[in-house]
Amino acid sequence: MSKDLVVILTALNLEYEAVRRKLTGRTVHRHERGTRFEVGTVQGTSCRVALGLTNKGNHSAAVIAERAIQEFSPVAVLFVGVAGALWDSARLGDVVMATHVYAYHGGTSEDDGLKARPRVWEAPHAISQLGAYLARVNDWAEDTPGRGRVPQVRFGAIAAGEVVQNSTISAEARWIRQHYNDALAIEMEAAGVAQAGHLNGAPVAIIRGISDRADGTKGSATDRNWQPRAAANAAAFATRLAVELVGEQEQIAMSQSDRTPVKGQVTNTAHHSTVGIMAGSVENSSVSFNAGPKATGPVDLLAELDGFREHLKQHHAEGALDEDTYREALAELGFARRAAREETAESAKRATLALKRLRGLVAELPELMAMLAPLVVAAGDLS
Repeated sequence: MSKDLVVILTALNLEYEAVRRKLTGRTVHRHERGTRFEVGTVQGTSCRVALGLTNKGNHSAAVIAERAIQEFSPVAVLFVGVAGALWDSARLGDVVMATHVYAYHGGTSEDDGLKARPRVWEAPHAISQLGAYLARVNDWAEDTPGRGRVPQVRFGAIAAGEVVQNSTISAEARWIRQHYNDALAIEMEAAGVAQAGHLNGAPVAIIRGISDRADGTKGSATDRNWQPRAAANAAAFATRLAVELVGEQEQIAMSQSDRTPVKGQVTNTAHHSTVGIMAGSVENSSVSFNAGPKATGPVDLLAELDGFREHLKQHHAEGALDEDTYREALAELGFARRAAREETAESAKRATLALKRLRGLVAELPELMAMLAPLVVAAGDLS
C-alpha cells in the first residue's frame, strides 16, 4: 500500500477542477490502457493525491476506481462531486458524506408493483469516524468572502442509480422517496465506486456537495450558481480528509517503529581483547539496545505553542509566509494544540506528527525552525 497517497475520483470536469486546484506539483500518470491520472500533493502537506475522471454512471466509475486501486494501492479512494438533495435537511452548498450507499435500481417487477432489492455498502468505520471528527473540528471550509454561511457536513445514506433524477413528482421520484427515505442525496456513481472498493479491499468514502434538490431545477441559473460552490466545498472537505488519512498512516508507522526493538549482530574482530557492550540484553549474538530516559524539561507546551502562533502571525504580516502556507501552518498548529491538551501516549504522537508537518511548512525560515525543535521534543515527552 502507498502510505502517502489517496485516490480522488470525480465524474465531471467541474468537480475535477475543484480538486485539482488543491494540488501542487502535478504530473500526468498514464495507465497502460490509456486512463490518465494527475498525481500531485495537497498544498502545504506531504499527502499525495492521484486524481482521475470517471465520467457519469456507476459502471464507468467502477471500472476506473478498480483501475486506480490496482495502479496506486492507495490508503483510500474518495469519490468527490455534486449531488441532488432528497430532503430539506441538507441545504445547498452543504457536504454529505455517505454512511452507506444504496444501488437503488435493484428490484423485482411484480403484478402489484416494483419491489426494492437494493445492494448496500456501508462506509468503513475508521473513515466514518475520521469524517465525523473533521466535521466537529469544522475548520476545513474555504474562507471565501461573499459566500455566506459556512457549509455543514451531513452524514447519511446516498442513493446511486443510472438516471438523472430531476423531479419530485415523477413515479420514480416517489418510489425512491418511499423505499429510500433515509437517503440524504441522490447521484449516479457511488455504487460503482463502493463495489470496486469492496472487491479490492480498499476503503472508500463518498463525499458530495449539494448543488440542487432534484426538483426540476437542474440546468437553471440557480443550479449553475451552486454547482461550482458545492463542488468546491466537497473538494475542500475531501482533501482535508485525505491529509488526515495519510497522517494516520504516518502515526501507525511511527507507533510500529517505537515498538520494534533495535537488534544488531555483534562480531568480535579484536583477537585476545575484551569487548564491552552497553545493552539491555544479550541473547547469543543478538543485542537489544534499550533507549535511555527521555529528556524532560519544564516546557509548558500549550503556552509555547501559543507563543509560536504569534511568531507565525508576525512572519505572515512581514511577507515571509504566503497566505496558503500560513493557513496550513495554523491548521497544523491547531492539531498539535488539541492533541497536547489530551496528554495521552496516542495524543503525544498526534501532536508530534502535526509539529513535524508544521516544520516542513516553515523549513525555509531558520528562526521558526529553531523555535520548533524543542517543541517537537516536548510533544513527544507528553506520553
